Amino acid sequence: MSQQLVITAIGTDRTGIVSKLARLVTDYNANIIDSRMAVFGNEFTFIMLICGDQAAISKIEYLIPALGLELDLTTMTKRTTARPRSQVVAHYILDYCGPDRTGTLGAITGLLASHNIYIGSLQSATSVADDNSVQMHSQMTLEIPEGVIPAVIENEVMGLLAELQLNGTFSRR
Repeated sequence: MSQQLVITAIGTDRTGIVSKLARLVTDYNANIIDSRMAVFGNEFTFIMLICGDQAAISKIEYLIPALGLELDLTTMTKRTTARPRSQVVAHYILDYCGPDRTGTLGAITGLLASHNIYIGSLQSATSVADDNSVQMHSQMTLEIPEGVIPAVIENEVMGLLAELQLNGTFSRR
């Protein structure tokens, strides 16, 4: 029976880290079914979801801390199960940008949570504009559940973006 394991790793960025983590997974005949990598400052971050039989998952779970020490990474593992499918009416992308202010992401995600909208992914970054102001850009993939009218959510989200002086789009994926 296939089992799943989430592996996270963080440490100083350098070449070869992903390769060594992926090699450990494949050496024990497990499969990487989802992964994300990012660099924040000088810190490398990696998260992956793997699946395999019980023996493979147990062995990888046992070996990850030692590999983390070897690579000077902080690692964590957690067993999980496949995510149950929900009744999703539609997938949307919310993309917005503008002045970076404290509380912006909290306000937007709070509105979405109040309608039980699942955020499938989130990417956000800041940059310095020509006028030296700090600007932010975020993109989310959203799952609109059954019973929620996308046009209502779009109106509320676009109203909030205007209130926050942000430009954005809410489009079907």
